[in-house]
Amino acid sequence: MSISPPRWSAGAGRKPVLDEEERLRELGYQPVLARRMGGFGNFAISFSVISILSGCMTLYGFGMNTGGPAVMLWGWAGVGLFVLCVGMALAEVTSAYPTSGALYYMADRLGGRKWGWYTGWLNLLGLLGAIAGIDYGAALFLGAFLNLQFGFDPTPESTFLIFLGILLLHATLNLFGVKLVSVLNSISVWWHIGGVALIVGAIVIVPDSHQSPEFVFTEFVNNTGWENPFYVAAIGLLLAQYTFSGYDASAHLSEETSNASVTAARGIVRAIWASWIAGFVLLMALTFAIQDYEGTLNSETGVPPAQILLDALGSNGAAALLLVVIVAQLFCGNAEVAAASRMVFAFSRDNALPGSALWRKVSRRTQTPVPAVWLAVGFAAVLALPSLWSTTAYGAVTAINVIGITPAYIIPVYLKLRAGDRFEPGPWTLGRWSKPIGWVAVVWVVCVTVLFLLPQTNPVTVDTMNYASIALVSVLTLATVWWFVARRSYSTPQSYGSAREQAEISDQIV
Repeated sequence: MSISPPRWSAGAGRKPVLDEEERLRELGYQPVLARRMGGFGNFAISFSVISILSGCMTLYGFGMNTGGPAVMLWGWAGVGLFVLCVGMALAEVTSAYPTSGALYYMADRLGGRKWGWYTGWLNLLGLLGAIAGIDYGAALFLGAFLNLQFGFDPTPESTFLIFLGILLLHATLNLFGVKLVSVLNSISVWWHIGGVALIVGAIVIVPDSHQSPEFVFTEFVNNTGWENPFYVAAIGLLLAQYTFSGYDASAHLSEETSNASVTAARGIVRAIWASWIAGFVLLMALTFAIQDYEGTLNSETGVPPAQILLDALGSNGAAALLLVVIVAQLFCGNAEVAAASRMVFAFSRDNALPGSALWRKVSRRTQTPVPAVWLAVGFAAVLALPSLWSTTAYGAVTAINVIGITPAYIIPVYLKLRAGDRFEPGPWTLGRWSKPIGWVAVVWVVCVTVLFLLPQTNPVTVDTMNYASIALVSVLTLATVWWFVARRSYSTPQSYGSAREQAEISDQIV
């Protein structure tokens, strides 16, 4: 098998031989999306999707049960280091292949059609699971806010209706074009940084009492029903691993980013390390501010961080900071819809999805893949439906995100390592550190993928089962069945200008 090498000069920081539009044509695609996003905007979309004010806050209660403070704090520190390795390894491949298809296109080029096919389906599952997890988390927090302010009872049915409203909002915002998405993401960065500073400052200064450092860094809590503390601690890493996902958004928006071969790679890495530092400070401050552990877990708001803020600051202060968190979560969900819709668009452009001819269409006015946006939010709504009946469904949705998207991150990295010297890096490269960092990333992802397929609660019942394994098997089965239907039509082009690409480009613009 031969690998089509990118025509770039090696070494970080050097200028590419071709401009980005020419490079995209060389990779096989005619530009149809508007390249209106700068380097900061590209970083901002990954930072917004990671969103420590979404992931850390929505899974904080999960972390309190599965290992408690010690696992949340030290787990965050350890997971962040390994995720940084994954992000750097992925950024190097992104620099060589800056397309909206991102992970699956890289896998296709480096390993062949089947590698690309299955990577694409895993990536798609993870991205859609992320929309469901982020927006349902925002609905939970909005329900908690309404409970504090108006005594609203956040039932599963009412929470789901709020969730649908948030999905509709995000679909609408994404239809206005990538320029608005970029502006919102840039605002989101400062909102997250300012929000973390405000929350941390308030819960450090205002409360009369705080937990001891011994409690924050060593207290282990196990409410899972499992007896093995190592197993419980390992399951508890989901809080950090779920939060540290979605940074492939920089790669998916590369066809809309200036100098994407450098800025998309940098955006991935910068988003991870910035989130790593800010997230540790946030988790530490929240844990120091816990006044009543059991009362926080069993909060009437349904959201433990809301109870921490309520106990520490009173109802008015808690409501104000909850609004800060909710807005941050809305920014996060909007960015994730943008990333997922570009993946739907790109996968359909290569005829990989049922109804591809529809999902790859782009609005002539906004240069946005409108049908892809609606498919992304619609499928996310379906993924969250079990929350109407199961109290553990939200944990399953977040696990679906992790076990779908994390393996998709590492497949191009593994294939790059397998290719050895046949892989020619783009202008952003790890140099001699490429192989050691790449293998650390591969081993880590294999471990966490297995880990998050395991049961999270004992005894395992219909209500407590981890349905992530079923979702993974379902999507792989669907991908396999559809492969036999679409294998003749699915392909990534070798270079733009073939008869098929010229014939199909006209039906993308509507």
